[in-house]
Amino acid sequence: MKKLLMRLARAVLEQVLQGLSQQFNIVQEAAMAPIKAIIGEVVGGAWIGKGADGFVNELSSIAIPGVTRIGDAITAKIGNLNKARDIVDQADAQCRGIVNGLRDKMKFY
Repeated sequence: MKKLLMRLARAVLEQVLQGLSQQFNIVQEAAMAPIKAIIGEVVGGAWIGKGADGFVNELSSIAIPGVTRIGDAITAKIGNLNKARDIVDQADAQCRGIVNGLRDKMKFY
């Protein structure tokens, strides 16, 4: 039963990690890439003047850092979940070792 619960918990954790990775990709592809493409178009001459300069400045100073913070938060959560997974795996291995050691000792009695 315990083994089944550990496998289930591990599977759920893997799904969460996969979902967070997908969210990170969405942030990069659906937010950051278009912002950078727009900046490139404006800087390339698609729009000129003070308004264009202000627009690029706003995107560069507000939008890009905001999207970057979101990506950084997702990356940090992925890192923390990976650490948690490693701790659970280590604890599970230690418990198995203890149980196996006790089982082996009981064989002699």
